[in-house]
Amino acid sequence: MTQRKQQQTRKPASDHVRRNTAIAAATAVGAVAAGLGAALSLGWLDRFFPKGDAEHAAADLAADAGTPGTTRAPDAFRPDPTAPVPASEREGLRPATGPAPTLVATRGEMANQTGAANG
Repeated sequence: MTQRKQQQTRKPASDHVRRNTAIAAATAVGAVAAGLGAALSLGWLDRFFPKGDAEHAAADLAADAGTPGTTRAPDAFRPDPTAPVPASEREGLRPATGPAPTLVATRGEMANQTGAANG
């Protein structure tokens, strides 16, 4: 038989072949949809979908922003360094004193802690 005659006498695909093809196509479409949904929810595509004007631009980060420290605050907002400190605020202004932080535990520190593991 020639090839043309074989093509003409070929039977249509059986039901299970068509069903398997449809399942594979549906699985591929579902996987692509799930991947896009995950990418959107994780924010991987945020740069392509701007959120609008919900936030304002930071003026100090703009390209034409002035150099910090070159302008002073208005007189009304400058603190008076010679003003007396009330007694109620002195404790809050006292420098923090105490042992310096260290990376090494002091001797016997675990024995001094309370807990089920130290019982």
